[in-house]
Amino acid sequence: MPVHTYQPTQNPRIQSDNEFLHAFKDHEFDQIYPEDISKLSPCHWSPVEVCQMAAQLLVLEPGTRVLDIGCGPGKFCAIGATTTQGHFTGVEQRGRLVKAARLMLHQQGITSAEIVHGNITELQFDAFDAFYLFNPFEENILPILQIDGDVEMEPQLYDDYTLHVQQQLERMPMATRVVTYFGSCAEIPECYTCTRTAYEGMLKLWVKTRPSLEDE
Repeated sequence: MPVHTYQPTQNPRIQSDNEFLHAFKDHEFDQIYPEDISKLSPCHWSPVEVCQMAAQLLVLEPGTRVLDIGCGPGKFCAIGATTTQGHFTGVEQRGRLVKAARLMLHQQGITSAEIVHGNITELQFDAFDAFYLFNPFEENILPILQIDGDVEMEPQLYDDYTLHVQQQLERMPMATRVVTYFGSCAEIPECYTCTRTAYEGMLKLWVKTRPSLEDE
């Protein structure tokens, strides 16, 4: 049982990790993608500096396995993989975004990131150490945020996905770290504590500090 129930196309080549970290302003990074994807960045893809901070908060030691839930074209995974010693996996439902993300990682020679084409309910959370969420499910309840018509959008899916993530995070070990950017943070169980904020509270670091009912 959960602790609480949730109620309802230019392709510039980056020559090195150091260059990747320092060379790009946000709009310059987005030019890596085709125009139809880069133009979505102001609303849907995390800014470069947010990606950098979030990745550094999540990766505490080499080899930390980070899952980006709803990764879009892989921007956070790419930046995290080149600015920390973690390994980043993104899961994304839209095939065209998966294709763009994989192409970008290949063109930039980034080997410590990968993109999974699928639904969040298909992944095993215990394969990862830390998690990143940037409003992955709000499209289902806010039509103005809908990217396209490529995947099913229903208000019930927002409830279902949010509760699924909440329940999976409850089962994770103590000290598991999650970073959220924007959003209601409804996916975060009560056994997690917000230990740090940035960007006027829009970015939050959550750490599992108390056992869930299942742990007891």
